[in-house]
Order: sequence, then C-alpha cells, then structure tokens
Amino acid sequence: GDFNIGTGNTLEMEFNGFATAGTDYDQLVVNGLVNISGATLTLIDNIGTTEDSCDTLVLIDNDGTDPIVGTFNGLAEGDSVSFGGITAKITYIGGDGNDFAFVMDDTPPLAVCQDITVQLDAAGNASITAADVDGGSSDNCAIASLAIDVNTFDCSNVGTNPVVLTVTDVNGNSSTCTATVTVEDNVPPVAICMDITVQLDANGMGSITASDIDGGSTDACGIASITASQTDFDCSDVGVVPVTLTVTDVNG
Repeated sequence: GDFNIGTGNTLEMEFNGFATAGTDYDQLVVNGLVNISGATLTLIDNIGTTEDSCDTLVLIDNDGTDPIVGTFNGLAEGDSVSFGGITAKITYIGGDGNDFAFVMDDTPPLAVCQDITVQLDAAGNASITAADVDGGSSDNCAIASLAIDVNTFDCSNVGTNPVVLTVTDVNGNSSTCTATVTVEDNVPPVAICMDITVQLDANGMGSITASDIDGGSTDACGIASITASQTDFDCSDVGVVPVTLTVTDVNG
C-alpha cells in the first residue's frame, strides 16, 4: 500500500552494516505511493565506523516509476548527512530512479591542473579541451566529467589566462583548480608588396613611404608597423631598385 508520513512524524532507520538491505541496514519497501513531506528522518549508527564505499544504499524502495512526494525535513536532494561515523549524500531519485537512498561517497575529487601554452592559428584563434589542462585529477570512486570555464581564445587573450577546471565524480561531488593558459601569437603577418614607379625631381631626388609599396598586407591580430628598406632615391638609382617591405604585427 501507500506510505504517507508528514510533519510531526518520524521515520527511524538503523545501520548495523552496509552489505545487505533489510539485514545490515533498514529498508522500507513500498508497493504504492510514497509521501514524506516534512517528516523527520532519524538515523542510528550501531557500527561507529566510517564508510566511503561508493555504494548506494536504497532505504525506501519505491515500486513502479512514481516519484517520491516531498522531502524529509531539512534534507534536500544532494545534501550530506553525518551520523556516528557515517557520512553520506541524500538522493530522492536513487536506485532505479525513484527511490530514497544514501550515496556512500561524500568525498570530492582531487582536482589537479597543469599549465599549458597554446598558439593562435592564422585566423587568430585557438581552442582547448578540459583534458588539456587536467594534470591527473583523481577520485576515490570515479570521475564522471571534466569541464572548463573558458575553452576558446583570440588575439585579445595573448598572454596568461586563468582557466578553472571543474572535476565531478560519479556521485555528484565536485572540486576545482585553476590552470594558467598562455596564449601566443607566433604567426607572422602576410606581407604583400606592389611595384611602383618613382619620378626624380629637378634636383635628381625622389622619395617614397612604406605604405606606397604595401599591396594590402594583413595580420589576424593587427599590424603594428610597416617599414621599407629604402625610401630615398637619386640619379644613381635610375632603373629597377629592389626594396624590402617589413611588416610587424602587434605581437612582434
């Protein structure tokens, strides 16, 4: 039948072990609806030893697929509880998805970061994954996911950038660390020259600027300067004169 308790009611559950439900620890099997809105949960540890086995202990085995209605007083989904030597996390969607259970793992992962250096591509972009900055994170049960708060970079990020790695284990515990991602721009500009003709004046002199022979040089992060190897000419230069255009971007 249904199981209904509420404010003013108490459900007491004892723990003499962790291996077998109904023998080592109390388990309530319900073939009907479960409503525990506002009820008090009392836990009794008869062992006195710590337990962090990564196991899930189903305390209310709710049949079918109907969800548990309500929560125990002061105990929300994911809260940690400690009693005696036991620390566990509470879930109302444990077991086969609709059971009240204790997850015997309250230990967060050990998040370990490593600093890395990335290079911008010709378009001025770079990207990383969480695994790139993971320096060997670990967990007593198992790691479920790695995530980072920043995974793309552009010219505005050249230099050092803090990136936060979040490590989450299979039981929802998480921890973070911060890696330093150094972004470098080592892609040279694309220097494009164009040929020009210069007329000497009445004094036999002529001059140009670097922009006169620039044919549309480009750089993803921006051009800082352009210079020409020769800008002044006289009668001794009549004819074809090779001039080198040097294009320097904002990152040197």
